[in-house]
Amino acid sequence: MVLNKTIASKTASYLLQINAIKLNIQNPYKWSSGWNSPIYCDNRICLSFPKIRDFLANSIADEIKKNVSNNFIIAGVATGAIGIGMLVANKLNAPFIYVRPEKKKHGRKNQIEGTLNKNEKVIVIEDLISTGKSSLNAVDAIQNNGAKVIFMIALFTYGFEIAKKNFTNKNIELKTLCDYRNLIETAKDNNLINEDEIKSLLRWRKNPEKW
Repeated sequence: MVLNKTIASKTASYLLQINAIKLNIQNPYKWSSGWNSPIYCDNRICLSFPKIRDFLANSIADEIKKNVSNNFIIAGVATGAIGIGMLVANKLNAPFIYVRPEKKKHGRKNQIEGTLNKNEKVIVIEDLISTGKSSLNAVDAIQNNGAKVIFMIALFTYGFEIAKKNFTNKNIELKTLCDYRNLIETAKDNNLINEDEIKSLLRWRKNPEKW
C-alpha cells in the first residue's frame, strides 16, 4: 500500500532525479535472477543527498508515529536499508537493529545485529521490494527471535503479484513510499518516457521473466 499520492510522486521524482532509479528500455539491465529489465533501482544513492534522504526518512517516521505508540524497535534489512533505517530510528529516538540475509559464519554467528528481546515490537525498513523473498527472510529471523513485526515499510516496490502473494501468505502488512505505477506516471509527467515506452514498461511489469 502506497502511503499517499503526494509522497509517491515526490519520492518518484527524487529517485529519478538522482538516478537511484534508471529507465532504459533500449538497453535493458540484467538482474542477478537472469531477468532482463528496463528498470534498475539502487536506492542507497539517496544517502548521498541530504535533502532527499531527510524527506524519505521523515516520511517513514511520520507514518510510524501515526500507527505505533512508544516502545518499538526499527530494523533495517541489510545492506540496502541499514542507512535509511538508522536515520528513521534517530528521528524517532528508537532502538535500531539490522538483519543480515543469513547468519555469519564466524564470531558470534549473528543474523540480527543489535539487541532484540522476546515480545518486542518491530517495524522493518526496506529499500526495495521485488519478489519480497529477502525482505520476508528478515521478518522470519525477527519472529524466530520471539519478537513481533508490526509492519514493513519500503521506499519502493515493483508491485509484482508474487510479492503480494508472499506478503499475504506471511500475514505481513507492506507499506511503501512509492510503487511502479506512480513511478511511470511521474516519469511521463516529466517527459522522461513516451507512450510506446510506457506500454513496454507495463508489459515488463506483467511478465518480467519473459520480457
